[in-house]
Amino acid sequence: MADLTHFDAKGDAHMVDVSDKAVTARIATAEGYIKMARETFDIITEGRAKKGDVISVARLAGIMGAKQTSSLVPLCHPLPITKVSVDLTPDPDLPGLRLSATVKTTGQTGVEMEALTAVSVTALTVYDMAKAVDRAMEIGGIRVKLKDGGKSGRYEAT
Repeated sequence: MADLTHFDAKGDAHMVDVSDKAVTARIATAEGYIKMARETFDIITEGRAKKGDVISVARLAGIMGAKQTSSLVPLCHPLPITKVSVDLTPDPDLPGLRLSATVKTTGQTGVEMEALTAVSVTALTVYDMAKAVDRAMEIGGIRVKLKDGGKSGRYEAT
């Protein structure tokens, strides 16, 4: 377990001590998708959902999710988030929505978990708002697309 930083020498879970890390600008972008039936796609993109504007509500939910990450993921540090942006892009070929979240901070640890949480909560909110017409929606592809800042430097998914 030596390579897994959230475990101590005995194998017990612990919160990583970041107090000796430098404060640097950090950014992370995560992506994912929610695939749905064509009829559901049309309802959402045409603004005909009975629960309201699915895209706007899901965007706000994703932003709120990023801000709550340390309450949801036990070993995440609470961070002073300086920016969260969430994009939902209709993709008729899927059919569904492509999701992306970018989170920024200036701190001692990265914001990958916040970006991943934002995308996840965005997708879950779309599902919740459209499940009355499509319970077969599929959430997938959630991953870190970009991470930059800190000692480990830049990572970009291919």
